[in-house]
Amino acid sequence: MIKIGQGIDVHAFCDNGRQPQYVVLAGVRIEHSHSLLAHSDGDVVLHALADALLGALALGDIGQHFPDTDAAHKGLDSRVLLRHVYDKVQEAGYMLNNADITVMCERPKVAPHNQAMRDNIASDLQTAVSNVSIKATTTEKLGFTGRQEGIMASAVVLLVPSI
Repeated sequence: MIKIGQGIDVHAFCDNGRQPQYVVLAGVRIEHSHSLLAHSDGDVVLHALADALLGALALGDIGQHFPDTDAAHKGLDSRVLLRHVYDKVQEAGYMLNNADITVMCERPKVAPHNQAMRDNIASDLQTAVSNVSIKATTTEKLGFTGRQEGIMASAVVLLVPSI
């Protein structure tokens, strides 16, 4: 039986005082005018993807597995989080067939980092890069992403039984 999951994540921009400022998207550090406000590294791409994987198997969400009230997760590299979630997918007898991810923001520009982002995800989920799609869109200056107050990502995954 195939399983489909969807995940969404949002983080607000902040000025945390570190120089240079940067965001992390799919494990890629991208210099930017602001950082993201988060308990972990704020990687909206990997958080949305992890939630999609967990959702496909009705295993809750990353907040249940990695609560922001736990100091042990402060500054957590979201690639570690994603690999932990994927271990749960494999323990349940499934593997990723494909993932489709959309990043919504005016800035930073995602396209120059697309291949590195896909490479990271494919490596962490033990799949071919051709099974990972990452797209970006602006929101035509509408809403919180249009006002450049934060970044949003959504992810959809298809899981198939591992044979």
